[in-house]
Amino acid sequence: MDPYKDFKERFKLLVGKHRHLVVNTLSNIFTMRLIGNKTHGDLAEIGIAEFINQFMYDFKSIHVGKDLFRAKEREEDIMIINEVTKAEFPVSLKAYGDGPLQLSTDSEQKMFPYLEKQGKDITDRKKIEEVFASPAFADFNNINVMPLIYNEKKKQCNIMVFDHEKARKETARIFYVGSDQSFSGKKSGKSRMHPIFMFLDKDNNYICEVRYGGASANALQRGLWTQTKKALPYFDSLTNGWIDYSHNHTLVKLFSLALNSTEGSHKEANIILQKDIDKLKKL
Repeated sequence: MDPYKDFKERFKLLVGKHRHLVVNTLSNIFTMRLIGNKTHGDLAEIGIAEFINQFMYDFKSIHVGKDLFRAKEREEDIMIINEVTKAEFPVSLKAYGDGPLQLSTDSEQKMFPYLEKQGKDITDRKKIEEVFASPAFADFNNINVMPLIYNEKKKQCNIMVFDHEKARKETARIFYVGSDQSFSGKKSGKSRMHPIFMFLDKDNNYICEVRYGGASANALQRGLWTQTKKALPYFDSLTNGWIDYSHNHTLVKLFSLALNSTEGSHKEANIILQKDIDKLKKL
């Protein structure tokens, strides 16, 4: 079995048996939005890495760290090791609101230029398979993304993983949509400045899209994108649906105190926190 697929199934099994563990961790992660709009995304990396180390006994996780960003070959944030099979695989953690979701930045700008050469409306099944089998799309099935999706108004979150295999199997049309153009009367985004290639199923339902990545486009906006609302059938929820979370204001206070205290007190606090985690494991 694919190592990441095996991990996902084990994660879902853990959540099914001990839902309180993931509810607690995700509540703490999304509490970080009280500190800053991007803080929760960065702390999700170390939070989920520690969650794996504490609660998933056959797996070990290592946070890659921002200091290694320039040396990274992939878009990974954490490295997960199956301690039984010794398989290692990178995972990219993303925290996004419910809606548009970037799966890959396509840093080498291969996808869009390749599609431009194939035509603006591809419906032939053999041709579509050639697209997915091309070097430009080599990473399509190898992107291990673990998105933490949230709805801030409802205070709900969901770990939703895009099903690349299903998307590839059910893509029936690859359609070019120019800047300021729409498909079926609906725009994929607000005031589109750049064109996209939209991937659709046999009923013309949205699956994903490849965004323009030329010099005039924001480098962080190019690549492979999808939409958690419009492409919902192509997502697998590792949390078995939406989870209600609550803000932990005590955690915010803890951070403020920690930033103004010494390493010695941090060591003492770590001992107390580990004892609490050990209690959670027994519930």
